Amino acid sequence: MKRRSLQGDNCPIARSLDTIGDWWSLLIVRDALRGRRRFGDFQKSLGLAKNILAARLRKLVADGVMELVPASDGSAYQEYVLTEKGRDLFVILAALRQWGERYLFAPGECDNFLVDAERGEKVAPLRILSKDGRALTPADVTVANRPSPSRTRRTR
Repeated sequence: MKRRSLQGDNCPIARSLDTIGDWWSLLIVRDALRGRRRFGDFQKSLGLAKNILAARLRKLVADGVMELVPASDGSAYQEYVLTEKGRDLFVILAALRQWGERYLFAPGECDNFLVDAERGEKVAPLRILSKDGRALTPADVTVANRPSPSRTRRTR
């Protein structure tokens, strides 16, 4: 079954999944956030077939999540670095990590966690906040549509 593109979908979640919705892409971004930049380093870390890794990296570059730059050591190689769009996936990966820690590990089983590098303290659980700082649950939010120009025009 061929995967259908969600690029033109009206839902931001669907469009996001079209770009980063397979696990390999998210794991590549995870590794890039940890400092990996070279094809061989991604391949070694993930154990992914080279053709699949190459395809995922090409898509991430094409979608503006990563870019190819000259190697930082001055060699003839190129490296993959996250763009701002790619670095902004940190929040999503942190939320996914915290969800996994909470629901997919037995108490005490997960032996690594996110730590504030400056203070050495464990990162607090992520929350969705209102503009005034209140913690929101799914029951507290709704999806609103922006008024279309035809609805906002006055008729005579």
